[in-house]
Amino acid sequence: MIPPAFDYHAPTSVAEALKLMGQLGSDAKLLAGGHSLLPMMKLRFAQPEHLIDLNRIDSLRGIREEGLVVVIGAMTVESDLISSPVLQAKVPLLPEAARLIADPQVRNRGTIGGDIAHGDPGNDHPALSIALDATFVLQGPSGQRQVKADAFFHGTYMTELADDEILVEIRIPAFQTKTGYAYEKLKRKTGDWATAGAAVVMRMDGDKVSQVRIALTNVAATALRADAAETALLGNRLTEALITQAAAKVMEICDPAEDLRGDRDYKTAMAGEMFKRAIRKAAARCQ
Repeated sequence: MIPPAFDYHAPTSVAEALKLMGQLGSDAKLLAGGHSLLPMMKLRFAQPEHLIDLNRIDSLRGIREEGLVVVIGAMTVESDLISSPVLQAKVPLLPEAARLIADPQVRNRGTIGGDIAHGDPGNDHPALSIALDATFVLQGPSGQRQVKADAFFHGTYMTELADDEILVEIRIPAFQTKTGYAYEKLKRKTGDWATAGAAVVMRMDGDKVSQVRIALTNVAATALRADAAETALLGNRLTEALITQAAAKVMEICDPAEDLRGDRDYKTAMAGEMFKRAIRKAAARCQ
């Protein structure tokens, strides 16, 4: 289908984009990579009268270090995450996980900020951001504010981002030495969303878990942090029995929607299995 008519705007600065948003109000939508918004427009699920394209705002792109934090511009595309020497050295989970997202054509256009701001539980970056303890920088007419990833996602397509704000940066603590990490994702074919996914970032003190963050993809109305599973692991020896116990805690919080990828029981079981694979891989990388 062809989307309804709209006016196109291409600001070259965040200030200009915010001014347009203030002038156009709820009749305008922001355009990043376009992989979520444009299909919705073609199906007439979204019918904005104005599109504000962020692709000409150079300040929203790039990856840099600020002390012990890695800062990623919201309009940075997936292929740049994969090729970034900074991320490969400091936050290697991101380039590794980005290779599992869609296909090369999509990765050359799709942006990390668009993936996050859309608030789709099937997207990968929400759970990855939670596991990485990321902070999002939101800019509006009154200035900037920062929101932790695990407080940003409220439900399907619902986030902390206000109507007059733009996600401008993602800030992630650089990994300490001997940090283990993994993202395991079950999907039917290349380019598909996850049937279920699990991200794990952890550290070990000898054979005991000293730090761990666990987040889940596409098994609820939003990305989930598995707090109870983290608590079960912390301070304990990482045995197969403990992994099974933590997997049960993971599955307890799952509330997936049934679709062509599977029913509730199957998706819940797969979340547990993806967690088991992720924690084993992450633990092996702690050495």
